[in-house]
Formats: sequence, structure tokens, C-alpha cells
Amino acid sequence: MVSVVRTVADTLADAAEPQRWLAKLSATLPDGDRALLARAFSVAQDLYGDDVLPVTGENLFTHAVSAAAIVTDLNLLPDAIAATLLFGVPDYRDDWQDWLAQNFNKTVAMLVDGVGRVKRLTEFARLDKLDTPEERARQAETMRKMLLAMVADIRVVLIKLAWRTQTMHYLTECDEPVRRRIAQETMDIFAPLANRLGVWQIKWELEDLSFRHLDPDNYKKIAKLLDERRLERIGYIDRVLDTLRGELARAGVKGEVAGRPKHIYSIWKKMRKKKLDFSELYDIRAVRILVEKLPDCYTVLGLIHSIWQPIPGEFDDYISHPKANDYRSLHTAVVGPEERVIEVQIRTFEMHEHAEFGVAAHWRYKEGGKGDAAYEEKISWLRQLLDWREEMSDANREGLADAFKTELFSDTIYVLTPQGRVLALPVGSTAIDFAYAIHTDLGHRCRGAKVNGQIVPLSTPLENGQRVEILAAKEGGPSVNWLHDGWVKSHRAIAKVRQYIRMQNADVVRETGRQLFERELARHPSVQPNIQALAESLGFAKPDELYSALGHGELTLRSVSKAIVSLAPPPPSDVSPEDLVKRSKGGHDAGGILIEGVGNLMTVLAKCCKPAPPDAVVGFVTKGRGISIHRANCTTLKRLSANVPERLIAADWGEQKNSVFPIDIEVSARDRPGLLRDISDTLTRAKLNVVAFNTLSREHRAQMRFTVEVRNVLDLNRVINQILDVPGVQEAHRV
Repeated sequence: MVSVVRTVADTLADAAEPQRWLAKLSATLPDGDRALLARAFSVAQDLYGDDVLPVTGENLFTHAVSAAAIVTDLNLLPDAIAATLLFGVPDYRDDWQDWLAQNFNKTVAMLVDGVGRVKRLTEFARLDKLDTPEERARQAETMRKMLLAMVADIRVVLIKLAWRTQTMHYLTECDEPVRRRIAQETMDIFAPLANRLGVWQIKWELEDLSFRHLDPDNYKKIAKLLDERRLERIGYIDRVLDTLRGELARAGVKGEVAGRPKHIYSIWKKMRKKKLDFSELYDIRAVRILVEKLPDCYTVLGLIHSIWQPIPGEFDDYISHPKANDYRSLHTAVVGPEERVIEVQIRTFEMHEHAEFGVAAHWRYKEGGKGDAAYEEKISWLRQLLDWREEMSDANREGLADAFKTELFSDTIYVLTPQGRVLALPVGSTAIDFAYAIHTDLGHRCRGAKVNGQIVPLSTPLENGQRVEILAAKEGGPSVNWLHDGWVKSHRAIAKVRQYIRMQNADVVRETGRQLFERELARHPSVQPNIQALAESLGFAKPDELYSALGHGELTLRSVSKAIVSLAPPPPSDVSPEDLVKRSKGGHDAGGILIEGVGNLMTVLAKCCKPAPPDAVVGFVTKGRGISIHRANCTTLKRLSANVPERLIAADWGEQKNSVFPIDIEVSARDRPGLLRDISDTLTRAKLNVVAFNTLSREHRAQMRFTVEVRNVLDLNRVINQILDVPGVQEAHRV
């Protein structure tokens, strides 16, 4: 899993000598990356000078270098290190975005912008503004989700975690109320976030440092009981790991060994939860051994018990008797070197994969409670991406950079009330949905909205991180047009609007529905349907019932439109789009597409079928967007042209100069560790640029879709055959 090798002491020592840190880092980098970081370092040093952070009083440049050292150990690529150093640039230049893009690159500018937006939101949506612990807990959970949803690159969150970790080291310089507020916010939001992403070292540091300021007496008590400094405990664990690796090698068992000393906050939590005395804890020092086969687990257990004395009553076999969440592992406690107790966990790589990414995931177990299954699956995927980046080679840096980009949380947006409360809404929600999420009466009286201080139409879709204020009438109710015009997206808002309308006068509702129906019918002048037959086709005994359903918003205008169109005479079923296209002398557009009969027309490649040479293609004349180019066998094209065959027009590929085309490849496989990396490496060797990918793992099955850029469809056949050769892949084809 993701871990930070550098200790806090190392980081601070490097920060005290920034030039030495830069020289040490640059020695391992290619020339281009070395120049990028040297430039970022110099700019930060010149801009920040002797300025200090307003809250902690820490020197801003020293803080930036210390945070950059943490980001360096997270292996997030030089762009992220440069962005960490340049985080403060927006406070010094008005044109900072263009300036960063020109003097560094667009990725650095994007990361700086993302971290700045996260900082502003967390400062505005403060937990201490809420009254009850329950409200604060809900707000903290929503804010954790918001931070993941609003960033286009997961490195933004990791950079923010690095900055917060460095800030926590200087809280002692703050007044007690500020110190406690920041420590509580860190414990509620940032430490759990680091836990969910598997960034263990940052998680431990944030928890211990927060605990130190929130409960200094218990912190000092446990620190004294440990009776050894953290660096000494780390050194002890390293010696234990060396011994275990030697024993495994002599026994011929292939495996991996890792370990950590328990941190202070986790010790206190365990003492409190299990009502144990410090002397009764046996996992202050813990190691984990991963092996390939199940029998090796018991072989290793025997080795452990042969070299160190086991502690009676401290052995648990969760392999033979798994936990309720199917967690499997062997746990034992032994008296190790220097008469110190060590907890040992032994499991196979498959068991570990399930424990970290499956239903037994460690972060959910540690935080307690049951969460949203879909959200947990996305978190698991993010953790796999971060774990995968550890295995990526420098040669595949572009693929690694793409892996950090995420749209996993694009189905929900998070917006803020004027008081700083965070609300979760479906994507596409408007101010109307926002108003109903706050209170039903406010939704009914909603007549306008301000987004980030600017008045916007009620139909405007909201975006992540926006602050919304509702402009309400003193009295009144919603309009059924809110439903029919698509201004309402959330289930709650739709239900409340329908409930209100249902309570109104039946004659008024029916008349409203009749007017809506006639307006929709007027949009299809070529169709003269039998109204009774139309009502029956929609499941109503008579037209008045249809009008009432429309007036209540229970029937959509889209359904009515489909029913009207369905009564029109269908085109001959044996005529294909290719046979219906208009033929005449050809013209050539600017995009390399030959259009029969005219020239200089705007064309766009259809996203539904993603045509590429030498696919047979057909043009479809759209309203206001020029000609959409589809593959001749595209099902969407057939549906679009069913009632308007006159819009089809012949098209062909012209001369393509250095053009590339996006193509979708769908892969079905047995899920396993490293599968995504192996397929990515195959695409990289084929010199195909992957512009997007999506994957879903369920019950040991993986469904993946990659969007790659090709010059010619014929290039795909060889690549698909290579993907089929990847172990575990069962099917691969163009979509």
C-alpha cells in the first residue's frame, strides 16, 4: 500500500537546508524534471521571501519545502512537487494561472488551482459552526466526499494532506482555540481521508498530532509508557523484519514482509474501546507477512513460533474461521528480540487484496459503521490506482499521470449554503433541488438564486464547490413546468413538486395538462394522431386522464412525444441509412471529411459510435451543429433517421493528415492484482495514447473500457490480439 518512507524528523531536517534537499532530489531525476523543480524552487524562494503563514507563523518557504518533501515520498511525479512549492503563487500574481502554465506547464497550474479551491472551501465550511456532534459528523463525512468529488486529479487531495501534515507540526505557536479547532478538523476530515486513500504514514502523523493538541494529558501519558522514541521503535521493527526475511529465505518460502510501530492515538483508542490497560496490549509493534499459497501461512506460523516464544491466548485463526466480512488471516503475538512483544499477521496476497480493497477493507473497519456500497467501491478503485502507481516505471510516466485523473465521483455534486453547510445533490441539479434539500417550503417559494454571489437562472446546473443562496417569494408554489422543462433532478424535489401540484384544484391541473399536450402536439405538424388512441397507448382510459397526469407532472412530455411519433407511418424497414442518403457531387470540409454536394460544412464525429478510417460512414444533418458523422451501422443513427430520412447525406473519408481518432476497446477479464497495469503496458508498447479509461470490478470479474487514439481502425486488430494474450483476459473487442 501507499506509504511514506521519510520520517517527520527527516523532513524537517531537510526543510532546514532547502538547497540540500533540492540537490539530493535532483540527483535522481532526468534533466527536464530537474530544471522544472529548480525553477519552481527559485520562484518560490524569491516570491515568498521572509513571509510567514498567518495562522501558525511558520516561514512560508520552509513550509512549502517541507510539504514538497512529503509529496516527493508519495511518488506523485515532479509536476506535483512543483505545484506544492508554488502553492502560494496566487497570492502574489493576479495572472497566476496563465503565468504558471507558460512558465511551468498546464498540469502544475491545474494542481495549484485545485489545492487553492480545496483550501478556500475548507476554510468556509467549518465544522465548528455546527451545533451538535451529529451535525458535525454528517458535515465531516459530506466534506470528505466533496473533496474527492471536486478534484479532477487525486494528487490535489494528497498535496492538501501534505500541507496539513506540515501545518500540524507548528500548531503549538497558535492560540488554544485556534489550535483545538484545526486539530479537531484534522481528526474529523483529513486523517480519515488519508486512511481511506491508504496513505498510512500521513494518517498516523495527523492522528497523533491532533491527539496531542486535543487531549495533551493522555497523549503525554501514553508517550511516556512507550518509553522509547518513535525512531527507535522504527529501528527495532526494521531489525525484526530483517530476521523474518532471513528465516523465510532459509525455509524456501516466497513472501513479502512489512511492519510498523503502533502510533500513540491508535493505542489510546484501543485502550478505551476494549477497556484494557497499557500492559495488556500486544500489538504496539506489528508485522505482516504475505505469502503466495495458503499452506505457506501455516508454515510461516510454525517458523515464527520456533524462533520466538508465543504468548498464550493471543492466537487467532481467521483463515479456518473467517470474520463476518470474510476477513481471513492468522494473528499471533510473540515475545521478540529484547523481550519486546510483537503482533504478527500472516495471510496470502489474495487475502490481503480482499482485506484492503474488498468488503473487508481496513478503512471501513477502522472508521466503523456501514457506508454507501457504491461510494466504497469507488474508494477501493482509488486505492488500487494509488497502489498501482508504486509499480509503474518511469518509462510509463504518461500512463501514471493519467491514472491520477479521476471522474469516479462524477455522479454527485457538493454545494454549500451561505452558512457553510455542505449538501450532496445529483449531477445536473439546479437551485430548485438545492432549495428543496434545505426545506420543502423554501423549495415551493423558490423564485431565483445567487451562485457565488451572482444571480443565475433557476435552470442553471450547479457545480461542485459553489455557494448557493435562494431568492424566495413570501408565498406561492412550484410550477409543473419545472418538471417538464427538466429543471428538477433530485428525487426529493420531484416528489415534493408533484405532491404540491396534486393538492391543487383538479380542473386547474387538467387545464394546465391540456395546454402542455397541445403545445407538444404542435411540435409534430406532420402527425395527426387519434387523441383517444394516443391516451390508450399511454395507459389512460380517456384524454382527460392523460391531461391530469401531465398537469401533475406524473407523465413527462418526452413520453407524450414518443407516443405521438410512434403513431406516424414508419419508413420502409428494408431501407438502410446508406440507401437513403442524398447523392450529388462532393465537397470537402476542413476536417478531412468528404460531404456529397456541398463544401465547407462543419462536421463532428459522433461520440456514440466513434467512427475512424476506413469505417463506412454516413452524415446526419443536425440542428445548429453541422453534420454529425456516424458509422454506417450505428444503431443511434438508425433511430435518429427513422422519421427524418431526408437529413441523411453521403460522406466519406478525405485525406487525413496526422489525424487521430478516439476508439473504445472493451475488455472482460478475471480480476487480479496488476491486471490494469499489464493491459496499460500493452497499450503503451503499441504506442497508443490512452485518453480515458473506466473499470468495474465485482465478484472477481473486471469490466474495462479504454478510449485510445488511433490513425486507422486497422491498427486495432494487432493490439486487441496482444491484449487477449494478457493473463486473465477473456474477451477484448472494439465497441
